[in-house]
Amino acid sequence: MSCRGGRVNIGEIARRAGVSRSTVSYALSGKRAVSAATRLRILQVIDDAGYRPNASARALAEGRTRAIGLVIPPAGRRLTPIQLGFVADVVAAAGRRELDVLLSPSGGEHDRSFERMVRGRRVDGVILMEVRLRDARAARLRESDVPFVAIGHTADAATGHWVDLDYQGLVASCVRHLADLGHREIALINRPRELLDSGYGPARRALDGFNAAVAARSLSATASCCPDEATAGESFVEALLEARPGVTGLVTVNEAALPGIERALRRLGRAVPRQMSVTGVVGRHWAEEFHPPLTAADVPITDMAERAVELLAERLAEPGTPPRDVLLAPPISLRSSTAPPP
Repeated sequence: MSCRGGRVNIGEIARRAGVSRSTVSYALSGKRAVSAATRLRILQVIDDAGYRPNASARALAEGRTRAIGLVIPPAGRRLTPIQLGFVADVVAAAGRRELDVLLSPSGGEHDRSFERMVRGRRVDGVILMEVRLRDARAARLRESDVPFVAIGHTADAATGHWVDLDYQGLVASCVRHLADLGHREIALINRPRELLDSGYGPARRALDGFNAAVAARSLSATASCCPDEATAGESFVEALLEARPGVTGLVTVNEAALPGIERALRRLGRAVPRQMSVTGVVGRHWAEEFHPPLTAADVPITDMAERAVELLAERLAEPGTPPRDVLLAPPISLRSSTAPPP
């Protein structure tokens, strides 16, 4: 905080307002509640002295922290490249709006971090990643009246603000693409079993879209889960083709498994796309790193991050805004990994 005459430290602010240094600190940081009367007295000191407030003082005047929370998966679970990219894009989008970002892992023992953020009112609002169909974190935020935007949506999609990717429709489009090329036996490589069992939206909707599309086209198909690891992708393809050698098309939403999928197909002599077509919903980086480049719906992480921050900023500016949602469905980029079956 500064004035025309120079810098003013927290002690001077406290002296003029007749409060302790810690009270001013709490008022500026939002880490603890400060009474309305005390807040007004500090604001009066600012006004009377003609201070030109910095970001903290502006936050105090607005009754806000000028920070948002980003709830990420547990710190012990390695983030995928898409998740890491999303975190970076949220920080960039928030920075353009002069908002700081507080990262808070959730899940298991990390729920204490999430609870401290909510109970301590350390942020003005929250962006919630990795949403489940039934998500206790979303319920906790609603209960605490903390504005939030979900990445993904719960089973009750009609309520709340969220940004999501149409995994169901996009996976169905991948299946139809393979069927149009003439493939009759295909497989889905989904995310890990624990995510599917916990009601993780993308995994569940990918499976629903796959099952609906193969039924509509009367295809022979199998759907299985795979850990988010390249070695797991390699083992998965080996076991799949041993059990079902007639499979000629693969659909995946598991980008981390892609390098292993590629290695296994090469070692087994299944040339892509001449003997095996591969497609799916993955990040553009992974699609372009695949050999040959992957025909895929590219996950628009930058767009998703920008939309999420935009929705949350709207909620903070106008708390009474009705529920809004954004469902993104990027087109399938036709590259070189799909062709008619042998």
